[in-house]
Amino acid sequence: MTLPRATLARSLARPNSTPSFFTPSRNLAPKRTLFSRAQKPPGWQPFYRRHPRVFAVLAAPFVVGGSLGVALLGLWAYDASTYHHPHAGRVPVDPVALRPERGGKKNLKVAAALIDDLDERVVNARDKKRLVIVGGGWGSVGILQHLDPGAWHVTVVSPDNYFLFHPLLPSATVGTVEVRSLVEPLRKIIARVSGHFLYGRAVDVDFSERLLEIACPGDEENFYLPYDKLVIACGSVNSTHGVPGLENCFQLKTVQDAQAIRRRVMDNLEKAALPSTGEEERRKLLSFVVCGGGPTGVEFASELWEMVNEDVISYMPGLLRDEIKVHLIQSRDHILNTYAEKISEYAEERFRRHEIDMILNARVKEVTPTKVVYTTKDPKTGKTTEHEVDSGFTLWSTGIAMNPFTQRVAALLPNQYHKHALEVDSHLRVIGAPLGTVYALGDCATVETRLVDHLLEFVTRCDENKDGKIDEREFKKMMGYIKRRFPASEKHFGKIEDIFKQYADGKGALGLNELADLFINVSRKITAFPATAQVAEQEGIYLAKKLNVLAKQHDAHVAIDNGVYDDPDDMLYEPFNYKHMGSLAYIGNSAVFDFPGFSFAGGLAAMYLWRSVYLSTSVTIRQRCLLMADWVKRSLFGRDLSKVGSRAALSTPLRAR
Repeated sequence: MTLPRATLARSLARPNSTPSFFTPSRNLAPKRTLFSRAQKPPGWQPFYRRHPRVFAVLAAPFVVGGSLGVALLGLWAYDASTYHHPHAGRVPVDPVALRPERGGKKNLKVAAALIDDLDERVVNARDKKRLVIVGGGWGSVGILQHLDPGAWHVTVVSPDNYFLFHPLLPSATVGTVEVRSLVEPLRKIIARVSGHFLYGRAVDVDFSERLLEIACPGDEENFYLPYDKLVIACGSVNSTHGVPGLENCFQLKTVQDAQAIRRRVMDNLEKAALPSTGEEERRKLLSFVVCGGGPTGVEFASELWEMVNEDVISYMPGLLRDEIKVHLIQSRDHILNTYAEKISEYAEERFRRHEIDMILNARVKEVTPTKVVYTTKDPKTGKTTEHEVDSGFTLWSTGIAMNPFTQRVAALLPNQYHKHALEVDSHLRVIGAPLGTVYALGDCATVETRLVDHLLEFVTRCDENKDGKIDEREFKKMMGYIKRRFPASEKHFGKIEDIFKQYADGKGALGLNELADLFINVSRKITAFPATAQVAEQEGIYLAKKLNVLAKQHDAHVAIDNGVYDDPDDMLYEPFNYKHMGSLAYIGNSAVFDFPGFSFAGGLAAMYLWRSVYLSTSVTIRQRCLLMADWVKRSLFGRDLSKVGSRAALSTPLRAR
């Protein structure tokens, strides 16, 4: 067949077209659209958008693994950078430090220079005034963390080369946290101020020559350490209250105390689980007595109860849980009696629910290795009755007393009549010591509150017409001076006009007798600061800031015109004014808080808040990380019930092996 010439021409004019008579039918073959690799069909989406959940599940292991890998590589790289080559150069040492001269009343060696005075890290502070701090507790750390670096030649003297976070010691006795998590090396804290550390115990002081006598472990002879400013912050010991048999008790103030308690608790539990232990002996082993209803005693009883109900019940014979008894003996009518009333009531209700035996209004009479004897007094008849309770473990946590060094300091000074602590003025200066040279803070010190002892001083200062009486204008001046000198008394005076009218005689003036009555009444209302870490830390921060000001005054050689003021401390800085931030305590998976103006208690939420507060008050990031790790470890694996320590009772003599 021959195509028409016109049709053939039209077909040839379309290069990629097919003649109409060769076009296949639409019903015979579907039309296909082809795309290149660079092109995507309309509406196309990648897999992670079409199936985001599936993609997340598939990608999660790679993301987590990659992140951990990068973190691990970074950690290895950092670890590799921490290894340094040993320094082989010569180290400069002051010859005086190697061959100290003798001096002082006892003709002892005088450490006029220290062997690291010429080290690069501390050499800048070599010629500064000497600040010696006795002790390494909360007060000392408060000073070290807020003192200007290089302002003083700082030396810390302590029998322990670490700072201990005391508030969590009860947790360490049962393994909730590890003891290592509660300590921080003092040398690392001291490094901030380019200071020195001496491993020893202060035993005596010569105020006239400004020499501190130090005894070191293993040394036959003591030595002197010179000072320009001496800060006594060596804490306290537990008060015995004249109770016989306290050598049979444990106390909870040091790392060694916590470790000894932990060993004893586990030892009693393991002995009670033996088949050879009789019923009566097992009952005594499982009887735990706590003497003292303050925060330490309450928190230890709570931690012990928590360990028994969360760990002992899971891994030890069930009979032990049924026979374990915890007794708490308190001399007052409430536990936590220094807290708000509803806090005490909440704690007592929790203890009743936990079956912790609270013995209130009782006084311990005697402690033996197997029992505690106590007395109670009938409030109606006044009759005293004697009781006793079996004890396989006794904790003594009542009151504080002076340690040997503070006793020695008090004996050397006049006007030191307090039985439990050194008396200091509102500038934290030890009363009776040379003015402005010796300070004390923390548990070993208490701020004086007896206004009447300064009556003649106040009258002499404010009696302008020297008639022996104080009129209203002079009284206003006196009140201003007293409130500055004794900040804690301000809230107890009220309105000056009302007080003056109340005590003034018929002639509109105050004589010595009227002023004495006023001061005695106000002094009775002023309470001493509690022996807590919070007080010690605030005192340390206050003293550090004042020492910074004094250091600048020394450097500038500023002449002080005493005029109105008696001393540089009073002229350059305000007296110490304690601000109570609140109290808290742990009570078995719950916590109580007593803040100024309000208080509350609760369960797990309060417990986590309690932990948060203590994390924030930890002195270093390292300590915070260790505490968090301990709490996570307890929640995942429980407490460590192993007894690590002396096993002399089960050891076999070498010859018998």
